Amino acid sequence: MTIEQKDMKRSEIFKVLSDPNRIRMIRILYSNGSEMTCGEVGDKLSISKSTVSYHFKILRSVGLTNTRRESRNKFLSLNLNTFDEYLPGFLDSL
Repeated sequence: MTIEQKDMKRSEIFKVLSDPNRIRMIRILYSNGSEMTCGEVGDKLSISKSTVSYHFKILRSVGLTNTRRESRNKFLSLNLNTFDEYLPGFLDSL
């Protein structure tokens, strides 16, 4: 990947992180240390499961999170490789 492509990726990531709810969702996943469902994250933030799902779709689009579907549940986790490459130290600052 060229430096220009990496800069574009960083720009996309920072745009996605401009929403405080998304940062809170990342903090919840990071402090939990394992996968969580949309409902579990929504309960912690007092927002609906559909709103959580919407935000995670955006986070996933830039590679910050992973989503695993099992039956009717979506399990969410952080994509630590993306944080390590583009935002080193960010998670520890939460």
